[in-house]
Amino acid sequence: MINRLFQFLESSPVNFLAVDTICKRLNDAGFRCFDASSRLESVKAGEKFYVVKNDSSIYAFVIGRQPLAEKGFHMICSHCDSPTFRIKPNAEMLREGMLSLNTEVYGGPIMSTWFDRPLSLAGRVIVDSGDVMQPETRLLNIRRPLLTIPNLAIHFNRQVNDGVKLSKQTDMLPLMAAAVTEEMKKDGVLLSLISEELNVSIPDILDFDLYLYDTTPPSTFGLQQEMISAGRLDDLSMVHASLEALMAATEEGIPEQTNVMAVFDNEETGSQTKQGAGSPFLRSMIERIIIAQEGRGDDFYRAVEQAFMISADNAHAWHPNYSSKYDPTNHPHLGLGPVIKLNASQKYATDAVSAAVFAGICRKAGVPFQYFVNHSDVAGGSTLGNILASSLPVRGVDMGNGVLAMHSVRETASVADHLYCIKAFTEFYK
Repeated sequence: MINRLFQFLESSPVNFLAVDTICKRLNDAGFRCFDASSRLESVKAGEKFYVVKNDSSIYAFVIGRQPLAEKGFHMICSHCDSPTFRIKPNAEMLREGMLSLNTEVYGGPIMSTWFDRPLSLAGRVIVDSGDVMQPETRLLNIRRPLLTIPNLAIHFNRQVNDGVKLSKQTDMLPLMAAAVTEEMKKDGVLLSLISEELNVSIPDILDFDLYLYDTTPPSTFGLQQEMISAGRLDDLSMVHASLEALMAATEEGIPEQTNVMAVFDNEETGSQTKQGAGSPFLRSMIERIIIAQEGRGDDFYRAVEQAFMISADNAHAWHPNYSSKYDPTNHPHLGLGPVIKLNASQKYATDAVSAAVFAGICRKAGVPFQYFVNHSDVAGGSTLGNILASSLPVRGVDMGNGVLAMHSVRETASVADHLYCIKAFTEFYK
């Protein structure tokens, strides 16, 4: 299973590739792809389909034996974006023969961790199709080290180990070439590279959404290989766990309730996009399913009242070097199970009822669980649970597996926790 996680991570360097990987898994499992611009005809018990939004979010549905109005739906939500650096338009910066790319920060990365890494580019490229309103989208993943963001030598920066403020504009530009010739400059180095990789002509390249990623593969480590070191564990590990659980539960037969897996984009930047948790898109899909089941009147609201959401976004594991940053009695440890997240200021969707429900699911699955509450003097982050609940007011819990170095280019997690999480999610879908 951990090898499957690693394969998923390596095939999903950015959001677009993650969704493409999920589509392939769902297709292999007999799901059909539904075009949101098409009419959703009557849906039957056991039917499996998915819909994609913006190439970067995906929503899978397994229709239960009972109509949504009678039994509701079980939904696991996660997100496929991670902090990184986006390539700007007109990105090439040629200085004394050396070529760097102009970038802007996406989300909240720990920027210093991106130095001196073998980096590459992945994302989507928009290509002329002959129809100005419907250009073609091509996915791009340059599967080799292509760039690096070199550190400044300590001889020029004696205070580097005392903490240095980094400029997003000047310090974080990736180096792409050490010697650019006139021939290379003629058509533009980046566009020429894209053209070669995708086998399209340069004039047909209209635009792109490209991001940096670390090419170092994931691995296990530790005395018993009990820990995971990888990029993008937040939140692709939760995406993978929900996908594996949906597959496992579906193989056991048709559930009573409808099961939903929602993988959103743009959680790291606030979720307020058409493909984010703040969008009405998921709500509209559920309404359309109810209509296709010949629902009437208030059936949507009846379904919502019987639904339950697991908002799966990783939690902060206890760090032995920084114990003062954690709550004295609610600090989860690596390897001790999924983490229920609570916050008095309602930054998480969890309340006592939803926490009890998820704890019960874990007990039924034979899985240990833990709690995370912020140290009262340390402000915490938020996630997509409450944002989604503003348009789909379902009972829900915010949870995740504990990780160290969240938002680093490489995070640390537990092998056991990932397996625990899949068991709990599978029980929830069953």
